Amino acid sequence: MAEDGPPRAVKRAVTVKDVAAAAQVSRATAARALNGYGYVGDEAARRVQEAAERLGYRGNRIAQALRQGQMPIVGFVPGDIQNPFFARVAHDIDAALRRSRHSLLIASSDESLVQEQGLLDNLRALNVRGMIVAPASEGDNRHLARLVREGVPLVLIDRELPGMECDSVTVDNEGGAHEAIGLLIANGHRRIALIHDASRIATARQRREGYLRALAEAGLPAEDRLIAVSQSTVEHAIDATIRLFSRPERPTALFTVDSLMTTGALLALRSMGLAVPRDVSLIGFDDFDLATFTDPQITVVAQPVGQIGPLATKMLLERIQGSDEPARHVRFPTRLIARGSVARVDFGRA
Repeated sequence: MAEDGPPRAVKRAVTVKDVAAAAQVSRATAARALNGYGYVGDEAARRVQEAAERLGYRGNRIAQALRQGQMPIVGFVPGDIQNPFFARVAHDIDAALRRSRHSLLIASSDESLVQEQGLLDNLRALNVRGMIVAPASEGDNRHLARLVREGVPLVLIDRELPGMECDSVTVDNEGGAHEAIGLLIANGHRRIALIHDASRIATARQRREGYLRALAEAGLPAEDRLIAVSQSTVEHAIDATIRLFSRPERPTALFTVDSLMTTGALLALRSMGLAVPRDVSLIGFDDFDLATFTDPQITVVAQPVGQIGPLATKMLLERIQGSDEPARHVRFPTRLIARGSVARVDFGRA
């Protein structure tokens, strides 16, 4: 068996500085000649190209293509990629883009306006061909308005922004929540709790408005003690549920505004020894896998999530290809899927 020899030295990659030295020009001149921007004299350009070929300079083709807007890349900024809703939408956007020979770059805002602004600036610097965004706030959206003014193809999903002249794909959040609370009221419930996100996110506000409207139409008061604020995480929803159901006169029903909160509520109720629907009826906004794996299965307000990503991608690609028709706003209806987590109660217990 042959003995191993000494390790081979790794050959250093040729840099722009090396090419500039060999061509006897400045580094800036070599960079302009190699990357095809700015003015370079014919003689200097010739020397740079000859030096590059002689030294075997390869350069960063991907970086060059990004700077020149030649890479077919689309940016997607969801609120939280850990949320099953956004994960499914991202998958569908990616699949639709690949069919049109585009690639997807995903960067989650984590529902932070400041983070979203920075991400969009970075995507703009990369010359992506268009962006699909779930806005983190209804408030300060000057960064999005600037993209629209600059002609950057932009589609908003999940949250619409009044007055923003770009395409959007949303669902009827208020109507879906209103229907869910109506089902609970029809089953005799009067102490109906809500766990919602009090952030700047439009969807959470709209779902809360649907809850309040259904109570008002039934002549029921909106009691602060029945409403808990939680971040959109399982852990925070567990804490919010325990707070609600540790009070002397606990709710008979609970409505949660997204799937992560529904999961947290389920875990909290079980930890407290409360059974669904015997002790508590439960409806969640958003369908998700766990909702059909539990016993009983969970009643949910389902969004047509399988249609949102493909439609947003279609709209964006049409803008990239030059469509200049007025901004289009599509709002899908929701669907209440009645399973086994809602029980009827008598008025005395409700």
